[in-house]
Amino acid sequence: MAEDEGLEAIRAKRLAELQAQYGGGQRDQEQKQQAAKTREEDMKNSVLSQILEQGARARLNSIALVKPDKAKSVEMMLIRMAQSGQISGKVGEGQLVELLERINQQTQKSTKVKFERRRQDSDDEF
Repeated sequence: MAEDEGLEAIRAKRLAELQAQYGGGQRDQEQKQQAAKTREEDMKNSVLSQILEQGARARLNSIALVKPDKAKSVEMMLIRMAQSGQISGKVGEGQLVELLERINQQTQKSTKVKFERRRQDSDDEF
């Protein structure tokens, strides 16, 4: 009996060690990922504050409330344009609206509905 209790104590101790080892490593990775995500977000906000005027930034933030995916794509597009030198000064609200209209025109899908009526022969009815 004492042998079984000793063996159980060793197993429990080893299990606790393994859980601490692998559980702790996972928490560290999650913290690193969170820190990287925070740094990326800070850099993005820094670049956007440099290239957008206050009114344009406010409009982009209001778009983010309604359509977050669209706002993210516009932000990434603005950052790419700034990095490639396509944006020379600060982007105003009017320029942002024009950019959004161009994006909307490109992404709009036209839907067509076509009606095909069946022909009914008078011979088929009788």
